[in-house]
Parts: sequence; C-alpha cells; structure tokens
Amino acid sequence: MIENKTPHLSSEYDDKIGDTVPFYDEFHRAAIDLVLHTDPAPAAWLDTGCGTGTLCREALWKFPRTAFTLADPSGQMLALAKEKLKDAGDVTFIQSDSQSLDCPGGAFDVITAIQCHHYLDRETRKKAVENCFRMLKSGGVLIVFENILPFSEAGTGIALKRWGSFQTGRGKSEREVGQHLSRFNSEYFPITVFEHINMMKQAGFAAAEILWVSYMQAGLYAVKP
Repeated sequence: MIENKTPHLSSEYDDKIGDTVPFYDEFHRAAIDLVLHTDPAPAAWLDTGCGTGTLCREALWKFPRTAFTLADPSGQMLALAKEKLKDAGDVTFIQSDSQSLDCPGGAFDVITAIQCHHYLDRETRKKAVENCFRMLKSGGVLIVFENILPFSEAGTGIALKRWGSFQTGRGKSEREVGQHLSRFNSEYFPITVFEHINMMKQAGFAAAEILWVSYMQAGLYAVKP
C-alpha cells in the first residue's frame, strides 16, 4: 500500500511539524473557522491526508454531531489517528490517497486536505481535486492548505531563505534545514495560488478563493455549485 511522503516518521510527526512549517496550527484554526461560517452544522466531513488525526480532534470540539471520515495513504499515520481518536464518536478511517478515494458522489458537506496534495504532480493533483469535487454535496466546501510556488525565481529564492531561517530559529541544524529545502520541486511539487484557483474552477467549483497565506504556504477554499 502506498505511503505518504512526509520526511517525518509517523511517530514523530506531531512533534516535528511545528518546527518545520510556520504557523502550522493556524491551518487547522482557519479551516475550522471557515466551516463555521459556511456550514455550521455539517453532517459529513472528509479529512483526506489526515495524518495523525489532529484536525479531526480539534474540529470535534466545534462539530460534535458531525460524522468524520479520515483518509490517508499511510497505514502508520492512520494507526496513530485511530489511537488519538479512540474515544471519539462517529469517525471512519480509510487507507487511501485523495485521487483514489471511492466514497459515493455527494457524500460530504466538507472536505479538507491539509499539506497533502503538493506531493502530487499536476495531472495527479488535478485528479485529486476533481475527485473531491465529485464527493462533495452541492454547496459543499473544499479547503486545502499547501506549500506554494512563488511567482518568480527571485521570489522563490527569498521565500526559501525565509523558510530556512524559520527552521534554524526553531532549533534545526543547518544540515537539517538544507535537507528539507532540497525537497522543494524534487519530492514535493508546489504550484502558485493562481494555479490552485484555476484548477478548482476547471474542476467545476463555482467559487475559489484564497483563505490564508504566509511564508511558502497558503490556504484556499472552493464551493461546489
């Protein structure tokens, strides 16, 4: 079975991610806040690329009656998510990537994809977005947070330097930072926010908007007509 491509061991993910991705916790807060303002009582929520289940755990405080489906290509991540959510209510786990999920069409009010689609090439990412569109109900919302590509070579260089400085400021060695930054456009494949928006519109979404941007990460959302 396929695994996800995070550089962190599954068991270390929660401890390491905050020292690698600036404002990572804000991704979850912003996603939850957006859902509160688009559908305050969603019946069904899919979190694809769920990792260790942290978003679901946080969302359950605001949406205790929502049925959650958590999907991830990594069995190890799903095992950690199951343990983290062992006392939660209506939560289903599926080992799959976004583009291969075969949940029924129109099954979900909300789909979140946090830091997972940037591992896909453009064609596979397109399939993932189209599959999310298929699985959403009319009026449903897709929320993604991804590493993004700046608009210019100069901007990319500056952004990578800033990202590296963030990581050294969080205690990472120069070697660790160099290894992480070398993954850019080799192990993950970011696209610009404009490409994100165009891809969402081409998939059929009626509205596609920027939700949040900082460093080399962005959050976007799209609404199915």
